[in-house]
Amino acid sequence: MNNKPCIVQRDRTILLETAHADFETAREQLAQYADLIKSPSSFHTYRLTPLSLWNAAASGMSAAEICSSLQSLSRWDVPEALLGEILQLVERYGQLSLLPHPTQERLLLLRLKHAALMQEIAPTLSSMGVRMVAEMEAEVPADRRGVIKQELTRLGYPVLDHAGYLDGQYLNILWRGETSVTENSEKPNGVPSNESELYTDKHPSDQGIKLRDYQQKAADCFQDAGGMGGNGVLVLPCGAGKTMIGIAAMRDLQCETLILTSNTTSVRQWIEELLQKTTLSLEEVGEYSGQRKEVRPVTVATYQILTHRPGKGKEQEHMKLFNERPWGLIIYDEVHLLPAPVFRATADIQATRRLGLTATLVREDGREHDVFSLIGPKRYDMPWKRLEEQGWIATVACTEIKVPMQEETREASMSAGKREQYRLAAENPSKLQIVRQLVDLHKDAQTLIIGQYLDQLHLMAKELQAPLITGQMSQDRRNEWYRAFREGEVRVLVVSKVANFAVDLPDASVAIEVSGSYGSRQEEAQRLGRLLRPKQGANRAFFYALVSEDSREESFANRRQLFLIEQGYEYRVIQAKLQESFDLLSKSTIPGFVLEEEREAAR
Repeated sequence: MNNKPCIVQRDRTILLETAHADFETAREQLAQYADLIKSPSSFHTYRLTPLSLWNAAASGMSAAEICSSLQSLSRWDVPEALLGEILQLVERYGQLSLLPHPTQERLLLLRLKHAALMQEIAPTLSSMGVRMVAEMEAEVPADRRGVIKQELTRLGYPVLDHAGYLDGQYLNILWRGETSVTENSEKPNGVPSNESELYTDKHPSDQGIKLRDYQQKAADCFQDAGGMGGNGVLVLPCGAGKTMIGIAAMRDLQCETLILTSNTTSVRQWIEELLQKTTLSLEEVGEYSGQRKEVRPVTVATYQILTHRPGKGKEQEHMKLFNERPWGLIIYDEVHLLPAPVFRATADIQATRRLGLTATLVREDGREHDVFSLIGPKRYDMPWKRLEEQGWIATVACTEIKVPMQEETREASMSAGKREQYRLAAENPSKLQIVRQLVDLHKDAQTLIIGQYLDQLHLMAKELQAPLITGQMSQDRRNEWYRAFREGEVRVLVVSKVANFAVDLPDASVAIEVSGSYGSRQEEAQRLGRLLRPKQGANRAFFYALVSEDSREESFANRRQLFLIEQGYEYRVIQAKLQESFDLLSKSTIPGFVLEEEREAAR
């Protein structure tokens, strides 16, 4: 028997031995074409899925390369039947293509590579108004472009979309400091003094903007996309500069753009970045949120405003924003958060170029297939740990602290229903003592305390005398606290789920998660992402997950951590012993502190 790190099984699962010397090499290879589904201490379990294989194919991997990788990692021979299945699934990517119709603008052509395939998909096509015109060709109504792609992907046959895209209204977009080839002059810039003070005028020097190598590569992958261009998802960690990549795509395409994101804070971050980094003026950039309704050549809106209904049974009146202007590009920030109504609207605008940006393609509702078919396949994926090694994001030590439950909490849990059991464990009062000690251990650090339940967070904020930010707080007030935190006036912030996504907290170096949304992997990724922006000095950060011992919270915590473990993060587990007169934790018990002290000594 050879001593390779993986056991590849016929049911498409792959076991990776965590203690193996080649664990890291194997993990990086598997991440390209398989999904991590379990992460116990001895073996991590991956699974090959149609979507994971199609994303690999979209990135340029062939079935032969995937099979070769598996064989190089497998302790025993890979089952022949599995190799055949991989070949069959990967070959399905590219069997169907959508093309422009040679004579009819309102029609597209669906072309098949093999005639036998028509028999398998014919019932689906006929039910959707598709007309077969040849043995391997069918006419598709152009307005059914998105729905056809959705249904065929669900059937197991992803469609390569070569039908082309509308150019949209031209808009001259240059990096600040860059001169136009045609005009040799910059557009008016800056923020007029009589305009809103929401956006600051902190322009870089006029030496032009230079993208990092990986940012340029990501932008190029979207623009080229195998010669097609126009759709796809770019996956990079928080703090990697996804906004810069989105702006690079806008500059490349030179067109009016609609940008959709998760909240008003993020809307204003996008606007500020656009004004700082490009020659766009404030008159060309609009905010479309609950507070302002500006439709301009570049419009930044929230998903919430698009899906808002004025009353029960009323229409989502703001969905008309998709058709307000001849957009040449729609950017979906945090694309893994797309609500169902936005999926439906996106299915109708497939002739507009679409760019998805996210730190994780994981969706807990299982709609990754819809992101794939409607926004596009994964075009670029930068491993988090690789950016950490290059110094572009902070090094994070992840620690799970097992917190015992007091006897009265445990007794209450025994007689409660499953949902209440989870909540009792998540709100375990003993966690407060641990939080106090962690805040004291990191007494000089900017610290976030993040949780799910408001009663728990109110208690934490009161005991620590720290501000609490929730969804009930006005956006302006939140921004005041964010500013105070960034500038060091406030050292500890207690935040609810409103801080999960797209909040600019660049100086946070410690996050303490006291409760979470059941098994949400995307939430865990976003919370850790609050720490990833580069730090002064050692460029290190600490992420703590407090989990009640021997409770329902443990299994959900393990699931939450899956995505980050797949990215190469290791959660070290320590036990908290509840004592009244002794410290529960010390620097020697916290992973990462020893290294930090060694660095201090070296200085």
